[in-house]
Amino acid sequence: MASHAANLWVLLGLGLAGILLMTKRLKKTIKADFGAFIQKLELLPPPQPAPPKAPHPLTGLSFAVSDLFDIEGSVTGFGHPDWVRTHEASSRTSPVVLSLVEGGATCVGKTVVDELAYSIHGENKHYSTPTNPAAPARIPGGSSSGAAVAVAANFVDFSLGIDTLGGVRVPAAFCGVIGFRPSYGVVSHTGIIPVASSLDTVGLLAKDPNILHRVGLVLLQLPFSVQRNPRQILLADDCFQLLKIPMERVSQVVINSTEKLFGRQVLKHENLEDYFSSKVPSLKEFYRQKINVDLKISSIRLLANVAQFLQRYEFKCAHEEWISSEKPVLDSAVSTQINETLDLTDKEIEICKSIRNEMRLAVNSLLKDDGILVIPTTAHPPPKLGSKEIFSEDYHNCMFSLLSIASISGCCQVTLPLGYHDNYPVSVSFIARHSGDRFLLDTVQTMYSSLQEHADTVAKSKLSRNAVNQEQSAEVAKEKGNQAYKDKQWQKAVMFYTEAIKLNGNNATYYSNRAAAYLELGSFLQAEADCTKAIDLDKKNVKAYLRRGTAREMLGYYKEAIEDFRYALVLEPTNKRAALSAERLRKVFQ
Repeated sequence: MASHAANLWVLLGLGLAGILLMTKRLKKTIKADFGAFIQKLELLPPPQPAPPKAPHPLTGLSFAVSDLFDIEGSVTGFGHPDWVRTHEASSRTSPVVLSLVEGGATCVGKTVVDELAYSIHGENKHYSTPTNPAAPARIPGGSSSGAAVAVAANFVDFSLGIDTLGGVRVPAAFCGVIGFRPSYGVVSHTGIIPVASSLDTVGLLAKDPNILHRVGLVLLQLPFSVQRNPRQILLADDCFQLLKIPMERVSQVVINSTEKLFGRQVLKHENLEDYFSSKVPSLKEFYRQKINVDLKISSIRLLANVAQFLQRYEFKCAHEEWISSEKPVLDSAVSTQINETLDLTDKEIEICKSIRNEMRLAVNSLLKDDGILVIPTTAHPPPKLGSKEIFSEDYHNCMFSLLSIASISGCCQVTLPLGYHDNYPVSVSFIARHSGDRFLLDTVQTMYSSLQEHADTVAKSKLSRNAVNQEQSAEVAKEKGNQAYKDKQWQKAVMFYTEAIKLNGNNATYYSNRAAAYLELGSFLQAEADCTKAIDLDKKNVKAYLRRGTAREMLGYYKEAIEDFRYALVLEPTNKRAALSAERLRKVFQ
C-alpha cells in the first residue's frame, strides 16, 4: 500500500508539528520515485472518533498534491525555481488539502508540475521530467505530471492536480490512471495558484475507481443519494474520427460494455460539430471579431481556439507583472505563448462569457440528468520524449478540440484507462452535465470493471478482425470523405480521409484527397506534407503534384511550385491547369 510506503518517509517523534518537511527541494529526478516528487512531507489526519461513531471516510489512504497547493510552512513552487526564490512560505494550508486530511487521508508530498503549470506535456527542464511508469520512453503529460506518475507508480493512493485545459485529464490518459475533472466552481480554489481562473478546476487522480469514488464524495462534499444508472450514453462520432488509432479500439469497448450492463437501447450517437454549431452561435461571432473574416471552421476547432485564447489572456492577467519584473528563464514554447501580444476588447470578453454560458446550456440540454457523453480523452497517443510532434499544429488542434469541451462548458469529465495499444496506454472520457458529479462518479464505479474486461477482449481480437476488414473499411471512409468534400464540408472530409489513412496508410489517393480538403481549409503546410507522402507512394500521381504545387505557391515557394506543375505536365502533357499554373508562376518569378 502506498500509505505504508509513505510511513518510511516519516521521522519518528516529530508528528506534533502537524507538517513535517522531510527533505529539501529536489533539484533533479530521483529514480526511486520516478521523479514525481519535488518535496516530501507528512500532513497527519486527526485521531479517529470514539465508537460508535464511524471512522474517517478516507482512513488508511495516502495522497500527494501538485506544487500549486499551499501547504503551511512550505513555498508553493509553481514549477519554477524563480517563483520559489521570490515568494514566501505559505502561512496556511489550502482548504481542499485540509478537507482530505480531516477526512482521514495522509498527505505525503508535493509533486512536479510543468513550468508555471502552463503546458499539457509534462516536461520541466528545471526539475526534470517525471518518468511515465506506463510508457517510460514517452512523456507523462501535464501539467500535473508528477501527480499522475505518483499514482501510476503506486507511491500514493490518489493525488490532486489542477485541470485548466487538460492538466489532470492528459497525464491520466498518458500514464494509464483515472483522472477526474469536477464541475467548474464546485471545489474551492482558495490557497491554490491560479493558471486561468475561468478554466481552472481542482482535479483528482487515482488507480482504483472505488478510491476515486470515496475521495470524490469528500472532495465535493456530496451528500448520500440513491445511485442512478445512465439512461442514455451518447458516442460523439465526429470526436472519435480524430483518434490516431483505429477508433473501434476505444468506441467498441464502450459499446460492448454498455450493451451488457444497460442494454442496446441506451446507446445513441451524436455529431458534436453540428450540435455546437447550432447551439453555441457566439463561437463564430468571437472568431469573426478576432480575425475579421467569415470562414467555415469546425465548431469544435473554434472551441479549442477560444479555450487557448482564454488561457493565455487570463494567465497574463494573473502573472504578467511577475514575469516582467523577474524575467524567469522559460521554455521557448511556453515563452512564445505567454509573451504573445493578446488584447481582449470589452465586447470580446462578453462574447467569451456568452460562449461559456451557451456551452453549458448546450451540454446540459444534450445530457439532461441521466446522460453520459463519450469522447476520446486525447486524439494522439503519448508522444515520445523529445518528439517534435507536441509542437505540431495537428497535435494541438486535435488535443484541445477534445479537451476544451469540458473546460469551456464547466461540465464534469472523467478519464478512464482502457488497457494498451502498441505498448502505450489507451483511454476514453465520460462527460456529465454541470453539477452531475455524483452521477458521473456512480457511473464510473458501475462500469469500470466491465470496461476493463471488454478492453482486454477487444485488444486481443482486433488484429484478426482488422486484417480482414481493414482495406474495405478504408475505402468506405474514403467514399464518405469524397461525399463530404462534394458537400463542401472540408473538415468532415479531412476526418474521413484521416480514418482511411489510419486503416491503410499505403494508399496515395487517401493522402492526395486529404490534401485537397486541407487546401480548401487554408492549411497549406498539411496539404504539402500529404502530397509529398502521396508522391512517395505513387510517383505518377498527377493530382498530388498539382495540389502540392498549389500549396507551395500559397506558401511562397514559387520555384518548387513551378517544378511540381511542370512535372505534372510531363506526366500528363494535355493538363491545362498544370500548364497555366506553371506559366503564371514563371512570369511572377521572373
